[in-house]
Amino acid sequence: VLPTGAGKTILFSRLAQDYQPQRTLILAHREELITQAVDKLRASTGIEAQVEMGEERASLDAPVVVASVQTLMREKRRERWPRDHFGLVVVDEAHHALADSYLNTLGHFHDHAKVLGVSATPDRGDKKNLGRYFENIACEVTLLDLVNQGWLSPIKVKTVPLGMDLRGVRTTAGDFSADDLGHALEPYLEQIADVMVENRHRKTLVFLPLIAVSKRFAEICRDRGLLAEHVDGQTTERQATLERFRRDETRILCNAMLLTEGYDEPSIDCVVCLRPTKVRALYSQIIGRGTRIWPGKDHLLVLDFLWQAGEHSLMRPANLIAEDEADAKALTDKLGAEGDLEEAREEVNADRTRSLTERLRANRTRRGSVLDPLELA
Repeated sequence: VLPTGAGKTILFSRLAQDYQPQRTLILAHREELITQAVDKLRASTGIEAQVEMGEERASLDAPVVVASVQTLMREKRRERWPRDHFGLVVVDEAHHALADSYLNTLGHFHDHAKVLGVSATPDRGDKKNLGRYFENIACEVTLLDLVNQGWLSPIKVKTVPLGMDLRGVRTTAGDFSADDLGHALEPYLEQIADVMVENRHRKTLVFLPLIAVSKRFAEICRDRGLLAEHVDGQTTERQATLERFRRDETRILCNAMLLTEGYDEPSIDCVVCLRPTKVRALYSQIIGRGTRIWPGKDHLLVLDFLWQAGEHSLMRPANLIAEDEADAKALTDKLGAEGDLEEAREEVNADRTRSLTERLRANRTRRGSVLDPLELA
């Protein structure tokens, strides 16, 4: 379990190298993840992986195969690989591993191979426990650990009040309906674009609930003189659009949940989530698009819009590092209108230490008291 941007692809690339001469299978569910794995394998180890996806067929002699799970879930494609063919199977974005498409494929190989799942978000929106398949957590590093060690960018938060009311938005499969969110958000796009003008010097990735709303928001930003574009899965020049953003020819890139996984652009220094969610894993993936370090980038700015949520428990920046809802509330209070996640964490920890010290001091004056060791801990 490593935060987004921590180098999971490099890590399992080196493991594939260490496992040789045994072969490695890497499973992923999106073309971007497959391409990224092939590129990082070549760059970090020199291994030329082969792809098993759609019309592409990997050789049985390939040392590493990067495969689409949608391809290997088909029995004919899966059966061409002997059950003992691989010594290591890696599941990229392993929070998807409980889907039948993954379980059927893993079931074909796991009696003869070690199975490694890598993920930044092991908590799933549907609350299913990955412990149903994976036996233990081999390694876990927190977001703040890597920020403090200089491997990830510090995160600063700026809250922006917005009048949008989510109480009428329906819930589907544990999260807000994208259609309802899109309709509710449209009247506020002009107001939000004005906030973008105030932060025009930043390279910004914007997440919206619907393709039509994303296109409209990019248009509104351009009307204000901002260099903004939209991208989605059907964009004919998708790679060209992403390349323009990489080269800073575009400064604001809008998308409707296309770039949550497998998109790597370290120079992003602002993330705007206009797709409120109740799922921490999804929110973490969104914010994680901007946490990589980059020359001249001293922090990631998260524009945090204050939705009127009613009874809904929404994900906000504090949830990225909070242990539970009470912790998230304390951290949010410390962040205020503008704040730093690291500083908020230190202040909340200091408050708890002071509170515990006062309670222990009071206990010392109580005669005949019994100390609960769990309370002390």
